Amino acid sequence: MSEDFQTAFWEAKRAMAEASEAAYRRHGVRSGQQFILQCLWVEDGLTPGDIASRLHLATPTVTNSATRMEATGLLVRRPHPTDARRVRLFLTRRGRELRHAIDAEMRQLTDRALGTLSEGERTELVEHLKAIRLNLKGAQSAGAAEGRPEATGSGAGTP
Repeated sequence: MSEDFQTAFWEAKRAMAEASEAAYRRHGVRSGQQFILQCLWVEDGLTPGDIASRLHLATPTVTNSATRMEATGLLVRRPHPTDARRVRLFLTRRGRELRHAIDAEMRQLTDRALGTLSEGERTELVEHLKAIRLNLKGAQSAGAAEGRPEATGSGAGTP
């Protein structure tokens, strides 16, 4: 059962990721940039650090993506009003307008992915996926509390 689950889960995750990335690429959005867009669609004018915190990423990761996004006309940087060392990221008109197109594509993709499932089965699937995430996060947290490197992501041999 373990191999069957892991294979099926990995293959479904990969297929969903590939289809999602193809949809984003059709709109000039690179993989991972959709998460920055989603943050700014909710609250425009965040700093790279704000976004990094919300996405559980390192600030340089967001800064590098923002540089590419600015070059393609998705956002602009503006000085922070009270801290000259920081910048705020604002969506351009193009970046704001992408929300509707991308949301529509993601709804279509979800409908395609779940097309053979009833409404009840869709709800159950989402609940099962949430439970899996919590099971794994709980195991990771427990391992971190016990000091196991594989649970903390620090790697073998790290003090």
